[in-house]
Amino acid sequence: MFTSKQRAHLKSLASTQKPVMQVGKEGIGENLVKSLSEALEARELIKVTLLPSSGEDGENLAANLADLLGAEVVAVIGRKAIFYRRSHREHFDHIEF
Repeated sequence: MFTSKQRAHLKSLASTQKPVMQVGKEGIGENLVKSLSEALEARELIKVTLLPSSGEDGENLAANLADLLGAEVVAVIGRKAIFYRRSHREHFDHIEF
């Protein structure tokens, strides 16, 4: 869990990012989880669009996806979700809190 200051910092970093992927009517599949996991490993902080056609509420969909990714939900704003997971890579400029 993040403190409110950490969450605000991550939200401000994500505000300039474009969503890396969309979750739609296909829902959460194995390929989607793999692609998002690779994006998290490369960036640590990603934004995902949760389309209404997914048939699920954005909060629930984000929570389910975070569990599968081993990530934290930073925020769900409208139909956009922001996820954070610290990268395991060495020699990487990690996000500092």
